[in-house]
Amino acid sequence: MNQTANSKNRSKNRAANQAALEQLIEAYPLTFSRDKVRPLKIGIQEDLIADEKLARNRIKRALATYVRSLAYLRAVQEGVERVDLKGEAAGVVTAGEAEHAQGRIKEIQAQRRERQKQQRQEEQQQRQQEKEQRLNRKLEALVNLKGR
Repeated sequence: MNQTANSKNRSKNRAANQAALEQLIEAYPLTFSRDKVRPLKIGIQEDLIADEKLARNRIKRALATYVRSLAYLRAVQEGVERVDLKGEAAGVVTAGEAEHAQGRIKEIQAQRRERQKQQRQEEQQQRQQEKEQRLNRKLEALVNLKGR
């Protein structure tokens, strides 16, 4: 599959994930938020499925999007209370869980830096190719002038 098709599929998936997340935020405003992100109860997916407000595939998409976000990972700090579907306390983040979240943050930041580096290199190559094309056109024009 070519790069353009992959990019379109990623955009469609991202849009579907965001739409599912919006449904989750609307259905459970005490638990899910874009502004006040808190760690979720362990096993909340099963609670969401049992509650039957959203389709199973929408729940999975939305949860994956939510818990992989930097805001969520930053909220997972040792000793912070986890919340259930009613927004009430349901456990506490352990040191190991907080450490895992910090590791994921570092991985995401490293991936972003690598993508930015790659993008800069591609832009630099593009500029170099454009420069070479301009130079070739000038040389052709000069050769054509001399040939007259």
